[in-house]
Amino acid sequence: MKRNYKVLLLSLLLAFASCSFTTKKFSNPDKDKLLIQVITFVLEQGHFDPVLLDDTFSAKLFKDYLEIVDPVKRYFYESDFKDFEKFKLSIDDQLRATDITFFNVVHERMLKRIAEAQEIYKEVLSEPFDYTIDETFDTNYENIGFVKNKREMTERWRKQLKFSTLSNYDDLMAEEESMKKKDPAYVMKSEKDIEKEARESTLKSIDVYFNDNIDDLQREDWFAIYVNTIVEEFDPHTYYLAPRNKEDFDQRMSGKLEGIGARLQKRMDYIKIVELISGGPAWRCKELEVEDVILKVKQENEEFPVNIVGMRINDAIKYIKGPKGTKVTLTIKKVDGTTRDITITRDVVELVETYAKSSVVKKDGMTFGVIDLPSFYVDFEDYKNINAAKDVKAEIEHLKAEGIEGLVLDLRNNGGGSLPTVVEMAGLFIKDGPIVQVRSTGENKEVLRDKDKSISWDGPLVILVNEISASASEIMAAAMQDYKRAIIIGGKQTYGKGTVQNVINLNNMLRNNTSGDLGALALTTQKYYRINGGSVQLEGVKSDVNVPGRFSFIEVGEKDKDNPLPWDEIDAADFTPWEYYFDYNATIKKSKERISNNAQLKLIEDNAKWVKSKIDETVVSLNYEKYKAALEMNEDEAKRFDALTKYTTNLTFDSTSFEKSLFTKDTTDLKEKRTRWHESLSQDIYVDEAINVLEDLKMSYPVKKVAAAVKN
Repeated sequence: MKRNYKVLLLSLLLAFASCSFTTKKFSNPDKDKLLIQVITFVLEQGHFDPVLLDDTFSAKLFKDYLEIVDPVKRYFYESDFKDFEKFKLSIDDQLRATDITFFNVVHERMLKRIAEAQEIYKEVLSEPFDYTIDETFDTNYENIGFVKNKREMTERWRKQLKFSTLSNYDDLMAEEESMKKKDPAYVMKSEKDIEKEARESTLKSIDVYFNDNIDDLQREDWFAIYVNTIVEEFDPHTYYLAPRNKEDFDQRMSGKLEGIGARLQKRMDYIKIVELISGGPAWRCKELEVEDVILKVKQENEEFPVNIVGMRINDAIKYIKGPKGTKVTLTIKKVDGTTRDITITRDVVELVETYAKSSVVKKDGMTFGVIDLPSFYVDFEDYKNINAAKDVKAEIEHLKAEGIEGLVLDLRNNGGGSLPTVVEMAGLFIKDGPIVQVRSTGENKEVLRDKDKSISWDGPLVILVNEISASASEIMAAAMQDYKRAIIIGGKQTYGKGTVQNVINLNNMLRNNTSGDLGALALTTQKYYRINGGSVQLEGVKSDVNVPGRFSFIEVGEKDKDNPLPWDEIDAADFTPWEYYFDYNATIKKSKERISNNAQLKLIEDNAKWVKSKIDETVVSLNYEKYKAALEMNEDEAKRFDALTKYTTNLTFDSTSFEKSLFTKDTTDLKEKRTRWHESLSQDIYVDEAINVLEDLKMSYPVKKVAAAVKN
């Protein structure tokens, strides 16, 4: 399902706002019914565009919930589906009556089928797999239906387990061949022994999965899944935070994580890395990348890894996270199809390492600056001291002290954050005026303005974005584009998220809480609009200069998600374009000409197309010779993209004098982290082009013009 592309927290646009409907109080001795009562009320009264609870809603919820609890169709039979189908058009009526019969029926049947599945997989794995048979397995489960009988269910499990075991088998074969190559006298294990060992490894992994995860799930965990499916029908960024998930949410907001320092996301059956936290263990190891798939996880005191393919993301994270100092080995599938084991020592990851940072850039005797901003972070309890706008302003001052002649603000992979923070930050680059417009249902628009007439940076400005830049990043890029204050360089468009959320503590709506913690709801309450009146919803911000990237052909945006709100527009705000003249169109034209003649960018585009073609290949051979041949072909094909890792610019990067003064008293390896970052920047073709654009802007920037107020 497309809904699995969501990244919690990073995709939020949090605002300081109160919700008047939360003054109503509820009570019900049945906690599940109480939660349904509160949730449906909040959704209908507080959501920006509430969905009508009718038969259409019911039918969609019916389909989505079954896909969520049995995505690979290895539990329910066709007869189960027919039993459930009688509820297809009545779930809306049940919700209004705080009736949870549909959930109860599905849940009870699910527990029964899980128990049966545990017997089936043990039976399947008790017999050897024949890897000489010419058969295939389709990893796209949307292409298959429910089975009719136990024979078909056993066959489905057999193919899924054979597919999982095949990679174990290949790993063991490669290991034996490597041992033989190192020592000709080494006696290799027989294929029979290798097959058995691979199968036992799969059995161990799936036993752990069921025993430590599925069997540990309480009824309230299953019910939380049901509730979250309900709320996600309203839009992709409204979701339920069960008490356990609320704790994780609070931990992330508090500023410290313990683990490997990577943000993960479940996409269909696979756990993917969607972000590496700067300074964290995963970032320091230099081997993990965004879009890598984690197939297995092994603890340092365990003999066999746990296969996490098909595992719920919260369950997978339990294996990956761990105390500081412990080691975890991840079996990774790279985007080119190759696999490898990577061992990482866990650590405490302080989110301060994801805060704004800057670098001085030298080129041909000219000095520029780069500010990297991973998110529009904020501590709502201490806004004046901890927020991205304050830190970016400080970095600008440090760069100005170095005599910079142009500035790059890097918002690539920045998924958003705080609405007040982005308004304040945009004000650093203009004298004053509107930054963004927000609107709630049935209310007049509100124009959020920069009222501070001071300007932190009035020189040439380039903003880097990509397809993952979302929410607050899009507000920033759109405002600077509308003011003609900056040139935007990136993919065809940004993410396309034009909504604002509030996190509502559901416990505050209880008359007297005798039922325990109900958790919280991230609720979409507003949409935001550019100052020119347009929305970024679905459409995103179109780059002035479009450059190919790894996400160019992958479905990662808002338009690719389930239940997105529609695009619309409102009246423009009154605003005055930037008063310093530069030849906007000529600069963009020069950049496009450089890009069209750049062999490295052409190779990046070819690689992006190739990766997309591999993603689209969902049918895998279960014949070992053909499977191995396909892996080798992937590795051979990937070699033509080796040049991507060898690219270097002619730019020189260094820390500001202020930052250098911190190195001597630093205890967090800041100097090493910055050295690593500077090395990365020196290989960044997008930063290279951004500096080229700043050079062009610098040549035409000093002339001041008289601008007329714009009102569309």
